[in-house]
This record gives sequence, structure tokens and C-alpha cells, in this order.
Amino acid sequence: MSTSNELYYDFHMHSCLSPCGDNDMTPNNMAGMAALKELDAIALTDHNSCRNCGVFMKAAEKYGICAIPGMEVCTEEEIHVICLFPVLLAAEEFSRYIYEKTPNIKNNVEIYGHQYITDENDQIIDEEPKLLVNACSVSVMKIPELVKLHNGVCFPAHIDKKSYSILSVLGTIPEECGFKTAEISKPQMIESLCEKHELLRRMNIMTNSDAHYLWDISERYYYLDNCTKKIENIIDKLNGGIQGGNRY
Repeated sequence: MSTSNELYYDFHMHSCLSPCGDNDMTPNNMAGMAALKELDAIALTDHNSCRNCGVFMKAAEKYGICAIPGMEVCTEEEIHVICLFPVLLAAEEFSRYIYEKTPNIKNNVEIYGHQYITDENDQIIDEEPKLLVNACSVSVMKIPELVKLHNGVCFPAHIDKKSYSILSVLGTIPEECGFKTAEISKPQMIESLCEKHELLRRMNIMTNSDAHYLWDISERYYYLDNCTKKIENIIDKLNGGIQGGNRY
């Protein structure tokens, strides 16, 4: 188990609601795998929706894991941003807003895969018809302000990737966005990116799994220092740009 100073996490995972997520990525399966890997806190971040977050949180609670409701928003610039919220109601309100801003284009399951919503027993109860991976009509410059209104935290996802990342699209992280945290998918890239982008040196750097399959969920490796298993404490940490806490 972790010490009182170390919170082992994975805050970027996709369930079977994301069209790119494997159908075995059900809320209970994800929570069970996180428990096997002895994680302390996890977040569900499906594309442009949080419709599986409620059952995910209940599934994680059975294992004593802190589960955070969230989503991965695809902005109008096609930049992926992870958004996390203190309570399910806030996530659902934000989710409805983003959903309305997402183009009404029907999902083609033959190309993109299914978008399943499940109940507490992982039984499929609905299938989202709208393709969730499309860019919504909200700018990356606006997302932090909207998330803050819901007392949440957001950070640019996988900034080291060549697509759907803030650096690949804009070439920089606009300081006016106010991001305090950034996600780098390959830890070996942290040093070089911090050398190139001075703002990153003042930000908390995270590495998450971006899991689409159960085996991709993070091992017990990355952690936040001096953080409890309370959502509000985690959000405060990520909003404060706390340095350190990554092992790589």
C-alpha cells in the first residue's frame, strides 16, 4: 500500500463508451484492474461524455479506490484536454454542455466501434448514437474557465504526441489558459520538453495511461506527493502546479 505521502494514480482512461475503447473496458472491469494494480485514485475520461462515470465511481468505491468523474474534451482546434470534477453532478452538467457543442454526426460502428453505456452490473443499457470523438465547438482557451465554474481542474493531454495535442496544434501552451498541470505520455520526453517550453518548468507534469484496454491501465508507478484519497485534495493539487510526484 502507498504511504501517506504518495497517491498512486491513473487519471486518463477510456471505457466502452469511447468508440476507441475496448468493449471489455466496463466500469467494473476497470475498477477491478485498478485494484489489482494497487492504484489509489483513478479517473474515467471518455471522449466528450461522462455517461459511464456514475457506475464507474460506484465500482471503484467497492475496492476502496478514489474515482474521479471526468472526460477528455476534443476542442474546436482538435486539442485533447482532460477535465476532472469534484462531484458527479458537476461532471454531468459539463458533459451536457459539451455534448450540445459536439456535431450531430452519427457514429459508424463499423469504422469507430460501439459506444456502450452500462449499468452497475456491466450490462449494456444504451448505446450513444452521436460520434463522440469529433471536435466540439469550444476553444481550448475557453475550457479552463468553464471547468473552473464547476470547481474542477483541466490539463492538456499527451502534449508530446504528434496529433490531438496542444503542442502539435499550437506549438506552445498559451499562458493565458492558466493550466497548472500537463500530461506527457512518455516520461523520457519530460526533460527535453521542459527545456524547450519554459512554462512547463512551473507546472505539475503527469503521466497517465490513456488506457483503451484493461492491460494498458497504469501500474503502481506514478504518484502525487502529499495527497490524500479525496477528490477535492487531488483537484487542489492539480490546480496548484505542484512539482514532483512522478517516477520515471
